Amino acid sequence: MVTTVLKSVISLFLIMLVGVYGNKKGIITEEFNDNLINFLLNITLPLMVISSFTFSFEESIKSNVVKGFYYSLIAYGILIIASYLFLLPVKGDKKTIIHFANVFTNTGYVGFPVLNAIYGPEGVVYGSIFNMFFVLFVWTYGIMLFKGHIDKMELKKELKTTLLNPSIIAVVIGVIIIVFDIQIPKILYTSINSVGSISGPLSMIIIGAILSKGKIGNSLKDWTLYYGLIVKMAILPLILCLTSLLVDKSIVSNSVVIIASMPAAAMTSIFAESYNKEKELASMFVLLTTLLSVITIPILVRVLI
Repeated sequence: MVTTVLKSVISLFLIMLVGVYGNKKGIITEEFNDNLINFLLNITLPLMVISSFTFSFEESIKSNVVKGFYYSLIAYGILIIASYLFLLPVKGDKKTIIHFANVFTNTGYVGFPVLNAIYGPEGVVYGSIFNMFFVLFVWTYGIMLFKGHIDKMELKKELKTTLLNPSIIAVVIGVIIIVFDIQIPKILYTSINSVGSISGPLSMIIIGAILSKGKIGNSLKDWTLYYGLIVKMAILPLILCLTSLLVDKSIVSNSVVIIASMPAAAMTSIFAESYNKEKELASMFVLLTTLLSVITIPILVRVLI
């Protein structure tokens, strides 16, 4: 278990260094990084979403799949409410960044390998269900967090924009694939999966480029960074773990708790860059939660299993 998490973290760190190198050498300029973000959000992420819906499962675990849906919703509810309450002392954009990071976790690049190591393909199925809600919420609730106050007219415009967002459209396509049990031709799936799989490495390259041009020292002196890390990597996983143990200790609930306790999603840094909000804090939070997961995830798994 520790080896699986460690390999994922080291891989992420090394890919991040590519972004640092590219920025320092002038290869990844600010304009180029903005284009990479657009490419990630509009092309590779939507394709990754579609490929995550093409999982297959045995008839015997269909009832567990249904549980996966409402356990994932419950987990998001707990994350949103608990994070909001614990972050009351934090103000402004810093609160936005940390709250977003608390709610949205690194499901694909760290979460899926860990679930696969523990439960095999079945665990990845439940992780994929959680990832469906990740996509839905990140482009609705997540956007609202960064946008702040939205009036009625702007809300209508944002809802329209959100519904037409490539990742949301990808979710709709994915649901249709599942509901109607559509078998995608292998050559098409291979192409979709290949481009979608770029999302993880690409997001870390972008974060590396952002980190290299930021004043990291300022973030390390900020108490909110450390307070946020405690909430994200200790308090929230503990609450989720206790809820699971009290309600239903099963492969489904364990899978949801594990993936919901992963380090902060790379989207934290991507959105911070896009909306120009506490970019250095966001990048450091993603980096440090990823490093800390080498310790916290094995402990969590030991408690659950």
